[in-house]
Amino acid sequence: MADAFGGQVGQAALLTGELQGERLALAASGAWTAARAAELETLISKASQKRAPVRRVDIDMGQIESLDTFGAWLLERLVRAWSNAGCETRVLRLADKYQGLIEEVRLVNKSPIPRPGGERLLLDRIESVGRTMVEVTRDLFGFMQMFGELAAVSLRLLMRPHTIRYTSIVHHIDLVAWQAIPIILLITFLIGAIVAQQGIFHFRKFGVEVYVVDMVGILVLREVGVLIVAIMVAGRSGSAYTAELGSMKMREEIDALRTMGFDPIEVLVFPRMVALMIGLPLLTFLGSMAALYGGGLICWLYGGMSPEIYMARLKEAISLDHFQVGLYKAPFMAMVIGIVATVEGMQVKGSAESLGLQTTASVVKSVFLVIVLDGFFAIFFAAIGK
Repeated sequence: MADAFGGQVGQAALLTGELQGERLALAASGAWTAARAAELETLISKASQKRAPVRRVDIDMGQIESLDTFGAWLLERLVRAWSNAGCETRVLRLADKYQGLIEEVRLVNKSPIPRPGGERLLLDRIESVGRTMVEVTRDLFGFMQMFGELAAVSLRLLMRPHTIRYTSIVHHIDLVAWQAIPIILLITFLIGAIVAQQGIFHFRKFGVEVYVVDMVGILVLREVGVLIVAIMVAGRSGSAYTAELGSMKMREEIDALRTMGFDPIEVLVFPRMVALMIGLPLLTFLGSMAALYGGGLICWLYGGMSPEIYMARLKEAISLDHFQVGLYKAPFMAMVIGIVATVEGMQVKGSAESLGLQTTASVVKSVFLVIVLDGFFAIFFAAIGK
């Protein structure tokens, strides 16, 4: 049979064709399987090309030896190509054992892929905003639910102090606070030193380097100290909480606790929350001291300001209110970090991918909420004049 696609068919006798006036007769043979993908793809591409006089296409499948899903899809692709070109297309002599496979493939991707238009893009944007609002609402409800459960557990444990798991609390304080001291001291020391260096560099232009001490003292005690420590704890301990609870959820250990009659909030969440609310203020105090020390060291080495002058100016610049403002924020930030971390941990599904996604979401949401909370506190303390 003459090849309708140009040239001799030779080894590519998987598909041959002959143009008979306005009718194109195609004949398939051999094995239409994934093993012959390269040959079949080339032949189907050639056979799908539009020819001006063709009005009818007949595809004879009587000589097919074997057909798999790949071959069935190529046949369907050929049929769709000629049908979309306005030609009457028929598949002839297909073995009954392949009819079911062809019917299944025929149902795939029936609808053409919609091309994005201006209206569709607008609808997609609106839909994206709607989905985001739904996710935000779901997160808010999850946050409030965990807060309510923690409040209920706290009241129950306060009425029965002997049931509090003090060993677990001390263990988590060691993990959250004691083991975090070196990295917290290093980071806050560097932050204080950088703030002082930049302040001296710019204030020196106006001959007022001494006001760098005011800036470092107030900024560290009121804002930067607690904020940097909270972000570090969110990335270090918050992510660990999410990963631990998520791993327990994946291994069904939390369900096992419920089966044994234990409340997972009381056993797992409450000790971690208490540890955070104790550890974060302590780390904030140590971090603030390290930042002030770093600032003083730079003022001495880079700004030529003696430690005595630095301490005297620091006493004039700061007051107990500045110190208290930073510490007041710490327990609330710890509560936010703990609730977000535990909520995300409890939402882990049964896959490692879900664990990674929820851990990432825990850190991102915690850092975001800590910064938002710091902004609310700044407005509040400014309103009361503190």
